[in-house]
Amino acid sequence: MTKDQVTVVLIASAWSLGVGVIGALIGWRIRRAPIRWSAGLIAAVAVAGVVAGVIGTARAMFLSAHDLGVVVLVCAVSGVVSSLFALLLARALTRSARRLRGMAAAVGAGQEVRSPGNDPAEIRAVADELARSSERLLDAQARERQLEQSRRELVAWVSHDLRTPLAGLRAMAEALDDGIATDPQRYHRQMLRETNRMSSMVDDLFELSRIHAGALNLTMQPLSLRDVVSESIAGATPVARTRGVELGGRVHSQVEVRADAAALSRIVGNLVMNAVRHTPADGVVLVEGRTAGGTIELSVTDGCGGMDPDEFESVFEVGWRGNHARTPGPDTGAGLGLAIVRGLVEAHHGTVAVSNHGDGCRFIVQLPRPTVA
Repeated sequence: MTKDQVTVVLIASAWSLGVGVIGALIGWRIRRAPIRWSAGLIAAVAVAGVVAGVIGTARAMFLSAHDLGVVVLVCAVSGVVSSLFALLLARALTRSARRLRGMAAAVGAGQEVRSPGNDPAEIRAVADELARSSERLLDAQARERQLEQSRRELVAWVSHDLRTPLAGLRAMAEALDDGIATDPQRYHRQMLRETNRMSSMVDDLFELSRIHAGALNLTMQPLSLRDVVSESIAGATPVARTRGVELGGRVHSQVEVRADAAALSRIVGNLVMNAVRHTPADGVVLVEGRTAGGTIELSVTDGCGGMDPDEFESVFEVGWRGNHARTPGPDTGAGLGLAIVRGLVEAHHGTVAVSNHGDGCRFIVQLPRPTVA
């Protein structure tokens, strides 16, 4: 590079640097101004830097006054035109920013938003994230509304279920107190049954509240699925025999699952009792356990007559009893058993589902298979 070229570079750099410093100071002062001013300032600084470099170099070249005037005029006109185009382009950026602000406001108001497809990449990326946030927020709001509805229905159902035994207990207590009970021992037995029923409902409510609050303390340990199923069948056999329901199970002796003993017993027990209660006399309830790929599969098949496929998801909701009237039978609880099953299964990182099978329903629980050390 020759000496003259070095001189030209230094002069142009000095003038452009001076313009850049001035532009940076102005940008700092207007940093809170609308984005169109910042975009316009960027274009103006770029153009002014070029113009300043050209004019400074032209003056150093000792051009004639006429030639220098032409250079200055050309640079000025070009700078003004370029700045106008820059401001025009900045308007599009401003519109994109306003759309982005509108999307943010819509998300805050709980409305659904969609990302526009014609904005710059950076703004579009923010818009896409806002759209995803809007979707997640709407899903969360829907779940919250569903939970709130479930809570209200639960209060109504439990209030209804508690009112009946409480009224019976009050009537029997008054009869005993007035001495008009013809068979006091029978009254005492009935009062004990009603008290046990209400105690079971309270226990279910407490268990469900722990599940929803994430306060379960599970002690995971290797368990024989056959032993757990045998204990649950033994516990439900008296009820099944009273109802005339045949209850049986088939589980291989080597099927092991890693789970909390009390929680797994509650899962199997609730499913078995639910099947027995919904199976008519002379019906069959079958409990089976097997390994299926990487999972342990437990199935409970009853003879309830099947259900509408639209109810397959509702069956695990709080208070579901299999009919629209929600009227409890003489030995049903508050409709919490299957909701507790789903909560406990999910706490074990498993899944539970129901489908129609033959003349009844089949509940299938899948739990992770224990890894071999």
